[in-house]
Amino acid sequence: MSKIKRIGVLTGGGDCPGLNAVIRAVVKSALNLYGMEVIGIEDGYEGLVYPGKTRALGFDQVRGILPKGGTILGSSNRANPFAMPVEENGKLVAKDFSARVPERMEELGIEALVVIGGDGTLKIAKELKDKYGIKVVGVPKTIDNDLSATDLTFGFDSAVRTATWAIDLLHSTAESHHRVMLIEVMGRDAGWIALHSGMASGVEAILIPEMPYLIEKLVKKIEWRESQGRKFSIVVVAEGARPVGGEMSVLKKPHLPWELPRFGGAAQRVADEIEKLTEKETRVTVLGHLQRGGSPTPFDRNLGSRFGVSAVDLISQGKFGTMVCLRGREIKYVSLEEAVAKKKLVDPESEMVKSARALGINFCSEEE
Repeated sequence: MSKIKRIGVLTGGGDCPGLNAVIRAVVKSALNLYGMEVIGIEDGYEGLVYPGKTRALGFDQVRGILPKGGTILGSSNRANPFAMPVEENGKLVAKDFSARVPERMEELGIEALVVIGGDGTLKIAKELKDKYGIKVVGVPKTIDNDLSATDLTFGFDSAVRTATWAIDLLHSTAESHHRVMLIEVMGRDAGWIALHSGMASGVEAILIPEMPYLIEKLVKKIEWRESQGRKFSIVVVAEGARPVGGEMSVLKKPHLPWELPRFGGAAQRVADEIEKLTEKETRVTVLGHLQRGGSPTPFDRNLGSRFGVSAVDLISQGKFGTMVCLRGREIKYVSLEEAVAKKKLVDPESEMVKSARALGINFCSEEE
């Protein structure tokens, strides 16, 4: 049994509903079960590189945060200690400040870390473990649900709820104006949000990254509905969807080491093609960061809470270099190496895809 007395907790990458549930669970279980002190690290890894970005967390600091979206600690998807953005001679350059992390932890008396994030944040945690021997336990967080080592990530259920709600609202407008309505949801590499929200809303077609689409097949579906007297269609488009033989739509390409491609425009590209081929009025709604916001669903509150408690349990047992995960109905753990090894993508032959097709939903792929 580990005798660790003080731990740190940080949230990295994009925000999502349920982060505060994890923070709350870490603090309450650490205090209630093990008498550990908890230090909150602000703005992702920035708090372990720069001074003045930490605070003690106790019962009072986490009271009332369970239903709140976002994270009370702040987050950053640019804060990589191995490539921090620094201005030199009027230009931003990347500097390796990773050696500051163990130094800051020693200054703060932090003996182990709970790192809450997606694959990028967890890969950094693994690097810190490998290079400096940092004692770390990861908690998987992403609305995209694309971490292969866990059946589900918290934040996903809340994002699907928001997307489903938006599609339901668009239904009446599409029907009233006899339009084709496209709704773009997040999902750069994985189409889980599009698949789940589209099936829950009974849309006509779902376009996802794993199954490149043929625009002709989508047009054929729209025209068939017209011939049946159904004068509107609703299509869900993941931001990473692309046509057969084509590339994803990128609004901004990365130019600096800490930048990621900014995807978008996938639904507008489809809309332009539909109007060109059918002359049917088509409208696009891009949900964007709305999917990250709002109060977490009960499922995400509970999953985040269970993850937080389990992360502290692993620290108490000295099981570092691991990530908590959901397997079936149970909380388990895997190594960080396994956690970040590969992405979890939608299988075109999965039961859920087959069920969607049986319900008349098209993916407009070559195989259909």
